[in-house]
Amino acid sequence: MKRTEFLSTLGIGLAAACTGCLAACGKDGDATPGVGTTPPPPPPAAINFNLDLNNDIKSIGDSKTVSGVIVVRLAATNVLASFTAVQVACTHQGTAIEYKATQGQFVCPNHFSVFTNAGVVTTGPATVNLKKYAIAITGNTLTVTS
Repeated sequence: MKRTEFLSTLGIGLAAACTGCLAACGKDGDATPGVGTTPPPPPPAAINFNLDLNNDIKSIGDSKTVSGVIVVRLAATNVLASFTAVQVACTHQGTAIEYKATQGQFVCPNHFSVFTNAGVVTTGPATVNLKKYAIAITGNTLTVTS
């Protein structure tokens, strides 16, 4: 094979490979908001459920997901400030977020968006805060409502 033929073949191969990579970047899963992304599902609207504080979320950092809402125990006492309840779907593409107790924040395992324990986005690609839900405590029962 002559040098010019080799370089020509190599150039065509590289061009084909780059075209394939660029096409894949525009598919679902792209981390660029608004470019080939699947919009996340809307946060749950009508929420009303109870958790037993003696069984469901007993320890600091424990979480429970119910009906599209994640509830987390932030402190040992049974007062409102000891809990948070936010939508579980990341506002970027809808992946279920996780609570990282050691960091005191929610993290999306898909593209690593970070949210405070109040649901405020601090690191993208998400740009919209998580919906926060109302909490009430009666005895050892925690009630979450929208």
